[in-house]
Amino acid sequence: MKVFIAGHRGMVGSALVREAEKRGGSEILTASRDELDLIDQAACHRWLAEQRPDQVIIAAAKVGGIHANSTYPAEFIYENLTIATNLIEGARQAGVQRVLFLGSSCIYPKMAPQPMPEDCLLTSPLELTNEAYAIAKIAGLKMCQHYRAQYGLMYHSAMPTNLYGPGDNYHPENSHVIPALIRRFHEAKERGDGEVQIWGSGTPRREFLHVDDLAEACFHLLDHADPPDWVNLGVGEDVTILELAQLVAKTVGFEGQITTDPSKPDGTPRKLLEVSSLNETGWKAKIDFADGLAGAYQDFLATLDLGTARL
Repeated sequence: MKVFIAGHRGMVGSALVREAEKRGGSEILTASRDELDLIDQAACHRWLAEQRPDQVIIAAAKVGGIHANSTYPAEFIYENLTIATNLIEGARQAGVQRVLFLGSSCIYPKMAPQPMPEDCLLTSPLELTNEAYAIAKIAGLKMCQHYRAQYGLMYHSAMPTNLYGPGDNYHPENSHVIPALIRRFHEAKERGDGEVQIWGSGTPRREFLHVDDLAEACFHLLDHADPPDWVNLGVGEDVTILELAQLVAKTVGFEGQITTDPSKPDGTPRKLLEVSSLNETGWKAKIDFADGLAGAYQDFLATLDLGTARL
């Protein structure tokens, strides 16, 4: 079995490689950006035709938080659409029988019912701050659904909730909320600051899945004989952003005050996935949130010491 993990250097891709290595029994194919530009259609199709993997996991994506999505929507829609179409069609042409496309919980409407079931997709408008990214992910999901229906290929998708864990991106402007808070509270502690201010009102609720749980779930789905066209990957529980900030501050050891800035955007009021379809396949998340945060912080410290942190 040859498994191509597209985007193996990112947080998700790295976790997928770790899980594949732990499981054994397959040849893991990877390609760095220098070796394969996923935006180059001809190169992408040629590489897949030469390597002929049995399975492809599409974890490659341009990702970021509210600020990045709001500032660079053109890059987010173009790059993510192109990656999806190049890999899915390239896989079909190369005879790949199984593709797992990874999307995001942001594909669902801004005012979706909570928790969000898979069938609420495209029922009302998206959250504008990440609409470009969401549309690209919806397109990839729909490509897999229609390729499965028309060509009889087992192309299916998984929609993870917010992810965190080792190998995350800690850039002050382009990172997601957990790594952004880990860096902010760590640096505040190092400086001896008495206060840390967080974006927004602190009231939006978010769900978080450890990336190692995600990787295990992905291979669980690849082992499934007849998975849904797309399935939510989450834990089924959420916290407010303020509660999250308090948890991160405790993990880091920051003892100052936490304040909010309501002038900054909150994004979607709540994003909790309905995960009964996933649970019915026989999988549930295992990593405790407090333990996962502690591990993420230790990874951040380790990469700072090594000079490899993604800052």
